[in-house]
Amino acid sequence: MRLSHQSELAGLRKIFAPLDGAMILILVLIAALSIVAMYSASSDIPERFPDHIRNLGIGFVVMLAFAYIPPQWLMKAAVPLYVIGVVLLIAVALFGQTKLGAKRWLNVGIVIQPSELLKIAVPLMLSYYFHLTGIVSGRQAWFSFGLAGVLLLIPFLLIAKQPDLGTALLVVFAGSYVIFFAGLSWKVIWGLIGTVVFSFPIIWQFLKPYQRTRIEVLLDPTSDPRGAGFHILQAETAIGSGGWLGKGFEQGTQTHLKFLPERSTDFLVAVLSEEFGLIGVILLLVLYLMLIFRGLSIAHGASTRFERLLASAITMIIFTYAFVNMGMVAGMLPVVGVPLPFMSYGGTALITLGVGCGMLMGVRHHRIR
Repeated sequence: MRLSHQSELAGLRKIFAPLDGAMILILVLIAALSIVAMYSASSDIPERFPDHIRNLGIGFVVMLAFAYIPPQWLMKAAVPLYVIGVVLLIAVALFGQTKLGAKRWLNVGIVIQPSELLKIAVPLMLSYYFHLTGIVSGRQAWFSFGLAGVLLLIPFLLIAKQPDLGTALLVVFAGSYVIFFAGLSWKVIWGLIGTVVFSFPIIWQFLKPYQRTRIEVLLDPTSDPRGAGFHILQAETAIGSGGWLGKGFEQGTQTHLKFLPERSTDFLVAVLSEEFGLIGVILLLVLYLMLIFRGLSIAHGASTRFERLLASAITMIIFTYAFVNMGMVAGMLPVVGVPLPFMSYGGTALITLGVGCGMLMGVRHHRIR
C-alpha cells in the first residue's frame, strides 16, 4: 500500500513538474487584483466582467499548456513562426480589413490580428539566430548584429505601416532585448540612442497627425483638455484623489461617474489607485517586481544560449508592458494603448502573455531535469 501511494505521488510530481509554483502564485495574486478592479471598472458594461474572467481562464490554460513544451520544440518552431508572421503581415497590407483608419486585421475564416503573433515570433527567431551564431566579435559581430537588425526591422515597418505604432514598438522592444542580451556593445547602443534623438526633427515629419498630438498632449495635457488630453487629466485626477488608502471598493467617483475613459482596458490601474490608493498600487508593483525577478532568475539558470535569451526577452517584455502602461496613465509617456499585464481587459494580450509565461516555465523545467 505504501509503495502504491509513493508511486502515485511520484507520478503526480512528474505531471506537475513543469509548473512553477512561485510564478503561478504571483500571477494568481495579480489576477485577483485584476478581478476586483475589473468588477468595479465594468459596472456600466456588465458583460465585460464575465468576459474578463473567461479571458483570464484562457490565458492561464494556454500558459499551463506551453509550460509542457520543451525549448527544443520552440527552437524548431522559431523560423516557421517568423516566416508565417511576416507573410501574414504582407497579406494584411494587401488584403486586410480596415477599421477606424487602420488596416490591422485579416479574415481567414475568422478575423485575426497577425501583428500579435510577432510579439512572440520575433524574440523566438532572434534567440534561435543568436543561438546558432554563438558569441562573435570583430567584423563578424557587425554582420551578425546587422542581420539581426534587419530581421527586426521587417516586421516593425510592416506593423507601423498599418498604422499600429504601439504594437510596432512592443515588437521592437521584444527583439531589441534579445539583441542586447546577446552582447551588443554599449557604444553601439548609445550611438543608436543618440541617432534617434538627433533625428527626431526628421522623424517628426513622418508621424501621423494623431501621433504628433499624443506627444504634444504629453508635454501639456491642458492644451486639449476636452480632446486628446482628456484621458491623461482624468487619470491623474483619479490617481491623486485615491490618496494613500483609496476611497474604497466601488466608491471611485471618477470611475463610477464615467469621467475616466477606457477604465477597463488601458486605464485600469487608475481605477485601482482611486479605490485602493497608493497601497493598492504598491502591492501591484511588488507583484510585478517579483514576477520580473522570477523570470530573470529562470533566465540566469537556463541551460542554453537560446533559452537564456528567450527567457530574458520574455521577462523584459512583461516589464515593458507594465512600465509603458503605468507611465502613460501617470502622464509620463504618450498614450499608446498598451495593456497592463494580466490586469487589463482583452483576450489577445492575455493569451500572448500566457504563452510567454508558459515558455518561461518550460525553460525552468528544462534546466532542472
